[in-house]
Amino acid sequence: MSHYPFCSSDFKNEPYWWDLTPRPAAHALPLPATTEVLVIGSGYTGLHCALQTALAGRSTLVIDAADAGWGCSTRNGGQISGEIKPGYAVLARRHGAADAVALVGAARGALDWLGGFVAENGLDCDYRQCGRYLAAHNSRQFQRLATAARRQIPGLEQKQQVVEKRDQSSEIDSDFYHGGLVIEHHCGLDPAKYHQGLLRLAQTNGAQVIGHCAAVGIEREGDGFIVRTSRGSIKARELVVATNGYTGAVTPWQRRRIIPIGSYMLATEPMNPGFAARLMPASRVFSDTRRIVVYFRRSPDGERLLFGGRVSVFESDPLRSLPALRQEMLHIFPQLSEVKISHSWMGFVGYSFDSLPHLGTRDGIHYAMGYCGSGICLASYFGHLIGLQLLGKAQGNSVFNQPRFQTRPLYRGKPWFLASAVRYYQLLDRFI
Repeated sequence: MSHYPFCSSDFKNEPYWWDLTPRPAAHALPLPATTEVLVIGSGYTGLHCALQTALAGRSTLVIDAADAGWGCSTRNGGQISGEIKPGYAVLARRHGAADAVALVGAARGALDWLGGFVAENGLDCDYRQCGRYLAAHNSRQFQRLATAARRQIPGLEQKQQVVEKRDQSSEIDSDFYHGGLVIEHHCGLDPAKYHQGLLRLAQTNGAQVIGHCAAVGIEREGDGFIVRTSRGSIKARELVVATNGYTGAVTPWQRRRIIPIGSYMLATEPMNPGFAARLMPASRVFSDTRRIVVYFRRSPDGERLLFGGRVSVFESDPLRSLPALRQEMLHIFPQLSEVKISHSWMGFVGYSFDSLPHLGTRDGIHYAMGYCGSGICLASYFGHLIGLQLLGKAQGNSVFNQPRFQTRPLYRGKPWFLASAVRYYQLLDRFI
C-alpha cells in the first residue's frame, strides 16, 4: 500500500514481473561439503554457467545470498539489444578497427544466440523480436541517428529505419521526441519467466541451486578453494563469481571494478486495450538518446506501461523516487495523468569503467560481469562462455577476455563519484 494518491489500491513495492512468477520458495537443501564447480550468484550469468558444467557431468552448486534470481535478472525491463555502450568509433580509438568490429559483432551475435537458446529449449518467456524505437531527445541527436544509419560500418550493418518527427505517430503517441530510429533486430521478453525457465533447466540437468546462502569468505586450498558461507563451508575445485551489480566485499578485486548503479521502474495499472495500443502502436521496446536514459514498453499482455530510468542523484528507495519517475513518464505521455501506478521497484545494474562487459580469471577465480544495462543478452551469453571455458572448450574463447578490466584509484566498490557524474550528464542532456 502506498500513501500516494496516484497509486492503485493494490500497489506493490516490488517488481511487476513477480506477480506472474513469484520468487521460488527457498528449500532447506543440505549444503554439500564439496563440489567441482561452485558459482556465486544465481542470475542469468550463474545459471547459464552452471547449465554448461552440469551438462558435462561436473558436480555444480550455485549459491545466492537471497532467493534465486532476486537481483536484476528478475527486476529489469525485459528489453534485449545485444549492444554495448561504446560505439564503434570509440572502440576503434581504444582498441583498433579490427577489435572494434569484433567486440560489437560478438555482442550482437549474442542476441542471435539467445533467441536460438530460448527456442531450442522451449522456454515460455514471451520472447519476441519486436524491434526498438531509439528516440531522439532533441533535433541534434536525431541528426546524429540519421547520419549513423546512413553510414553504417561495413560488417556491422543492421536493418534500421529512420523515422522523422512528423511520422513518428506510427511508433509513439507523444510529441516529446524529435524522431528516432527503428532497430528491427532488438527483442523483448518477460525476465522473470525467462529466469524461472532457465532455473528449471539448470536444475533438471543436475545443478543444485541454494538460496539464502551468502558467501562470506574465500580461501585458496591446494588446487581449489574453501568458500565459507552463512550456512557452512564448501570445498570447490573451480569458483565462479557471477554477481554483477551485487558484487560485494567477499571478492574485492571484482568489486573494485564494478560500479553498482540503481535503475528504477514502475508499472501502471491495466489500461483500456485501445488506449494502451495507441501509446505505442507497433509494440516495440523504447529507449532514448539521453545519457541519463529512460526506457519503456508495454507489458507482454499489452495492458500496462512499464517505465524505467534514473531520476535521483543519489540512490533512493523506489517508493521515495516514484513521484519523480512518474513525472518523467508524464513528460512523455501526459495522457497518463489519470492512470494509477500499481508497482514500483529498482535493481542494481553493474557498470564498468570502460563501459564494456568483461569475463576472465583472476587468482584462479572465474568471473563475468559489467553488462552496463545489456544484461539479459550479455549476462546469458557470458555465463555460457564461462561454463565452456571451465570445460576447456575452444568455443568459450571470446574477444571480451582481452580488454583490461579497469579500476580507479581510491575506488573500493562504493561509487562516491556517482552523484557528480549524474549531475554532469543531466547537464549535458539539456544542451547536447
